Amino acid sequence: MANIRNHRELKVWQEAMDAAMEIFEITKAFPLEERYSLIDQIRRSSRSVASNISEAWRKRRYEAAFKSKLNDSESEACETQTWIEMALRCNYIDKNTAERLDRTYEEIMGKLVAMIRDSHNWTIRGSSEN
Repeated sequence: MANIRNHRELKVWQEAMDAAMEIFEITKAFPLEERYSLIDQIRRSSRSVASNISEAWRKRRYEAAFKSKLNDSESEACETQTWIEMALRCNYIDKNTAERLDRTYEEIMGKLVAMIRDSHNWTIRGSSEN
């Protein structure tokens, strides 16, 4: 782990933010009848991936809390994949876009799992919960 000063320097956070912003742009073209369902859900879950990483970063004094927030982020990433599949099946996005976004979220989840597995390398030493 490099000397990372804040969550914005985490590659996984950057990737999650980029993916959320791409989903935001893509969903602008979804039908208006999806405004309060699919659009809201996919935007919310994709944004939650990055926001939970941010929260995890601030909770690194407590390994269990750190892992929990990363686990929440991983769950939101998987939920986002489901919404991507829904958008594909509704013909709101094409297969190439869906596959690319799905791969992006697989990579994000892989990084989150590695951070959870190696949480002792990410948490702040000296905490009573470590």
